Amino acid sequence: MTLLDVIPFQLDAARLMNKAHVTADQQDQEEFYRLLALATQAGRPKAVYQEAFIEERLQAGVVLNGFAFHSAVLAQNLATVERVFAFVATCGAEVDQARKPDGDMLHDYWWDVIKAAMLESAWSFLQRHLTEKYDLQKTASMSPGSGDAEIWPIQQQKMLFALLGDVQSQAGVVLTDSSLMIPNKSISGILFPTAVDFRTCRLCHRRECPSRSAAFDASLCESMHQTVI
Repeated sequence: MTLLDVIPFQLDAARLMNKAHVTADQQDQEEFYRLLALATQAGRPKAVYQEAFIEERLQAGVVLNGFAFHSAVLAQNLATVERVFAFVATCGAEVDQARKPDGDMLHDYWWDVIKAAMLESAWSFLQRHLTEKYDLQKTASMSPGSGDAEIWPIQQQKMLFALLGDVQSQAGVVLTDSSLMIPNKSISGILFPTAVDFRTCRLCHRRECPSRSAAFDASLCESMHQTVI
C-alpha cells in the first residue's frame, strides 16, 4: 500500500460560503472564516492505494489479489481490464481532532462542506498521481455502497480495506462495524482504466442525492440488469 500524505489544498472562501449557504450576517461570516482558518491550519488530506490484478473472473464479480469482490456491474466494467487500483482518500482525521463541536448543527454543516473540499483535493491528487505514474489515459471508479444497494454492497468495504492493508494506521481512516468510514468525508473504491465514461450515479435511483455527478440513465440501468440475468 502506498501512502500520499503531502497533498496541497486551497479552500476558496467565496465558493465554499456560497455552497454552504452562509448568509450576509457578519457573525455567520466571521464564524465561517474561523472554521476555514482552523481547517487550513490543521488540515492534512491523505490517500492510500494498492495496485491489484484480476486473478479470476467470477459470474458476478472478480478476484483481486486473492480477495473476492461481488458485483456484476464491477465485473462488467472490468471485463477487459487486468490491473486496477484499490484506494481510500480522505479529508484527514486531523481536522476533526482540531475542532471542538459547539452543538450548533449549522456550524457542523459548514464544517462538513469544508471537509468535503479537502476530500476533493485528496481525490484529485490521487487521480493525477495514478495517471502520471502508471501512464493511464481515461479512468473511472466504483465505490462500495455508492448508488443502489445491489450495484456493489457497502459491506464489501471490509474486503476492500483488507486488500489495502492497515488503512487506519496509514491514513487515519476507521472502518466501522456498519462499513461506514470515519472521518465521514472519505471515499474508497477501485479505480480502473476504461474506454467509456462510467459513473455509478447513472445507475442510482436516488433523486435527491447531494453527491450526484450524473443523471440517472434508465436505458443503461436496464442493460446492466439484462447483462446480470
